[in-house]
Amino acid sequence: MTRRETVNVGGIPISYLTAGEGGPLVLLLHGTYWSRVWKPVLDGIAATGLRPVAVDFPGFGRSGGELTVEEASVPRLSAWLVRFLEALGHKGPVMVVGHDIGGGVAQHLMLGNKVEVPRVAVVNGIMYDSWPVPGVARFRDPAVAAATTRDDVLAARRVSVVKALGRPASEAEISEYLDPWTDPRMEMLPALLQSRTPKLLVWGEDDEFQTVDYAERYAREIPETRLVPIQSAGHIPMENDTKAVAGALAGFFAAER
Repeated sequence: MTRRETVNVGGIPISYLTAGEGGPLVLLLHGTYWSRVWKPVLDGIAATGLRPVAVDFPGFGRSGGELTVEEASVPRLSAWLVRFLEALGHKGPVMVVGHDIGGGVAQHLMLGNKVEVPRVAVVNGIMYDSWPVPGVARFRDPAVAAATTRDDVLAARRVSVVKALGRPASEAEISEYLDPWTDPRMEMLPALLQSRTPKLLVWGEDDEFQTVDYAERYAREIPETRLVPIQSAGHIPMENDTKAVAGALAGFFAAER
């Protein structure tokens, strides 16, 4: 059964969801949402003898602390995860899956060699130039990006957040989504092209933000990558087809045992 637990990381109470009673650790990373996105699939992953841990980054969900502008980047979040794993008392390999921007953090953790990551999965996550999302595609051009202010990026991101919520939202809610993400453009492609770590992409085919063509390209170009498309599913496919997503992730990570 899924339960919520807390661990102290550098004096900050960090909350996470987990299930099961042990086994190889699978770290589940959220993006602009929080650990709640993983709740539907935790029991299914644990049923295969794995130990899923869906962490809330500092300042998100039920975690304490604050994610400052200085810490709000893919590399800095990846480095923070090393401290989180130490606080858990975990030693040895850790398998990782990330959703949304968490997908970028998962890939960075794999490539950073600070911990051993034998398998990595991405669920409707950022890759290539998919940040910002298609609604602000003009920022993909390097010259435009260089001339773009932080306020321009935040204004564009505001539009995409409101669209993603799909309902009226308070200014406080919108601010929560905007605060952590300032400049997550990544330069991981050269290393990914050399990576032989097994990779799984699980993708809601109807996602309007991280469209499936990014995943299809990644599966063609990045070694050791398999794509599992989820039909009639959007940006959070765990909610649309829990069984299919849980089964794909559990089978992939359990194969490492």
